[in-house]
Amino acid sequence: MTPVVAVTAPRRQVDGRERVTLNTSYVRALDQAGLAPLALPTMLAPERAVAALQGSGVRGLVLTGGEDVEPARYGAAPHPKLQEADPTRDAAELALIVAARERRLPILAICRGIQILNVALGGTLYQDLASERPGPVAHAGDVRHTVRIEPGSLLERTLGTRTATVNSRHHQAIRDLAPGLRAVAWAEDGLIEAVEPADEGAPWTLAVQWHPEDLNERGLFDGFARAVA
Repeated sequence: MTPVVAVTAPRRQVDGRERVTLNTSYVRALDQAGLAPLALPTMLAPERAVAALQGSGVRGLVLTGGEDVEPARYGAAPHPKLQEADPTRDAAELALIVAARERRLPILAICRGIQILNVALGGTLYQDLASERPGPVAHAGDVRHTVRIEPGSLLERTLGTRTATVNSRHHQAIRDLAPGLRAVAWAEDGLIEAVEPADEGAPWTLAVQWHPEDLNERGLFDGFARAVA
C-alpha cells in the first residue's frame, strides 16, 4: 500500500476568499517519491490537527513553508519588520511536532518548517535577517547560493553530497539552535541552513531552510519516503 503522509496546508486569501491551500510542487514531489500526501489544514484547533496523526494510517509529517512564526512563541517582542504571522497555524504545528515525535514518525520540515521545529524544541529565530544579521548572501527573494553539508550527517547520507546549490526566499532563520538539534548545513555567510536530531537514535528528522520541492531535488523526498516505509 502507498504510505500516507500528512502535509500542513495553511489558509490563504485567494480571489477575495479564504481557502486552505497547498502548493502543487509539494504534492508532485511527494507523489514522485511514492507517497500519498494528505493535506492537513493548519486552521484546525491543535487537538483536531493532532487527531489526523492518531490511528489514521498517517506515517510521516511534512511541515511546509509560509508565514513568520509569532515571536511570543520564543519569548521575543515583535520586530518592526515582522511580516504576517498566524498564531492558529503556530499552535497547530507545534502540537503536530509533539505528536509526531511521540509516535516516532519521520518529519521533513521545509523553510518555515525548520523555523517552527526549532521553536518547538526551544530555539529562537532572527525575525528579519536583513536588519538583524546582514551579510553577503541575499536570502530574501528567489536567489540561489551554495551550502556546506556536515560530513557523516544524515543530510549528507540522504543527499549524497557535501555541497549543494539551493534556492533561498526567506527573511527569517534560526538564531539560537534548539537543544536536541544539531546544525548540519550552512550558507556561505554561516547561517544555519539545515538541522537534524543530535541523538542518532531519534526518529528520522530533516529540516532545511530551502525549498527542495521547487528544485526538482529528489534526494530529500526519497530519503523521507524510505524512512516512512
